[in-house]
Amino acid sequence: MDSLISVNIITKNEENNIAECIDSVAWADEIIVVDSGSTDKTEELCRRDKVKFFFNKWEGFAPQRAFALNKSNGDWVFVIDADERVTPELKDEVVKTVSQNNTNFNGYKIARRSYCLGKWVKYNGWYPGYQMRLFRKSSTRVADRLVHEGYEVSGSTGVLNSDFLHYTLENIEQFMTKVNRCAILQAIEKEGRKKVGFSDIFLHPLATFIRGFIFKKGFLDGTAGLIIAYFDVITNMLTYMNLYQLQKKSKSKTG
Repeated sequence: MDSLISVNIITKNEENNIAECIDSVAWADEIIVVDSGSTDKTEELCRRDKVKFFFNKWEGFAPQRAFALNKSNGDWVFVIDADERVTPELKDEVVKTVSQNNTNFNGYKIARRSYCLGKWVKYNGWYPGYQMRLFRKSSTRVADRLVHEGYEVSGSTGVLNSDFLHYTLENIEQFMTKVNRCAILQAIEKEGRKKVGFSDIFLHPLATFIRGFIFKKGFLDGTAGLIIAYFDVITNMLTYMNLYQLQKKSKSKTG
């Protein structure tokens, strides 16, 4: 008996991405889309065969992914974001891997091939950037983190050979919005750690640039690599600036 495959996608205002994303996973048995309140044509574009569209109030990435996982009926779940695509090679490998339950693994990591303004970013630690994206529903839970949330799989896990595509940076303005949101959430997660001061705000971003652009060979990606390195610096800097602000507010309340 073949195993059923559910695809999970969480969205908000993804009219420019969602149709192509769904097209790339149309081979699945069902597609669970969980939306947190789109005001564009996202919902309209999702109204098609195999797609089950749900609204869930936004309370963070982890709760949203847990909601999608709970709505899935498949034995296996494949997770993809709206700005990602499954290649034909990956589709064939996924279907073959889970068919007739002929695997001893409960989950699989998959390499993520990310693009910056149309260029594949191979360095600065971006590739292969393995992600746990295919797993047995019965063996998996969502890790409860504000950022870099992921899936924790009990038992043995493996790695697939094919990549999925990630069009992460298509528009500088939109990416800056994501960077700012990510920095705020990272600051909240770090709030209870050591006190942040001048050296942290100055040295951490500098170390981030040197580590990524020099030691992880980001320079080999040319202009795209430099843009990525700068965004990493900005994210790091904003994280520590927000953390400094949070700690100052907390101190003023307790002082």
